[in-house]
Amino acid sequence: MNLEVLFTPAEFAALASRDLSGTVCVVFDVLRATSTIATALHNGAKAVIPVAEISEALELKKSRPDVLLGGERNGVRISTGGIDFDLGNSPREYTPTKVRGKTIVSTTTNGTRALRACAGAKMILAASFLNLGATAEFLRRNKIGLILIVCAGTGENAALEDTLAAGAMCEVVSGGFGGGANAASVKAAQQAYAKAKSNLSGAMRDSENARRLLANPDLRDDVALCLQRDTCWLVARMKTDGVIQCV
Repeated sequence: MNLEVLFTPAEFAALASRDLSGTVCVVFDVLRATSTIATALHNGAKAVIPVAEISEALELKKSRPDVLLGGERNGVRISTGGIDFDLGNSPREYTPTKVRGKTIVSTTTNGTRALRACAGAKMILAASFLNLGATAEFLRRNKIGLILIVCAGTGENAALEDTLAAGAMCEVVSGGFGGGANAASVKAAQQAYAKAKSNLSGAMRDSENARRLLANPDLRDDVALCLQRDTCWLVARMKTDGVIQCV
């Protein structure tokens, strides 16, 4: 069994040339795309459709006027060409009243890009601290042999919060995994998480994304919410048609 971690978006391009047909990709964008996806599904959303570009979201809205548009650029809810998106990328916006029974088309700076980079994988799961336990249990229960943890990152760089979440996942599943050729990346993630886990909120002082959110009075509460563990007991799977639903 083999467990591997990719830490930066700079590594995404290489995925296109890899055979991922036997690999389960677990994507983390803790602040905030995958946390928001988990929250939306937990609160009754029918599905989330991640797209890379704003133009793709707008085209889908034309053909499916019933969908909600969600997402951000530079951390802020999208407003473009006289169109205001229904939702931003704060999980606190995705309340049962707003999302129950709805399909949400989402585009974010890094998270949706990371999910799309895994195209061709045997399975793609959207994970966060909020649904980490359920996702890890799913991997163990199904005896997955090849797992690639993909950190969405910040710009083209690693994001500390994603690295810590990857380390937490590795800690949970490494009893049955991690003995393959890529164990060095697993060890690095585990060591980062072991150092920070007693005070994750304090560790976020070194996170570019967290600092940006904490500086915005409207978004600062997202940081503490996204660091909560196992508040959404669900597995979010992106199907081959690009739609994310609960397994």
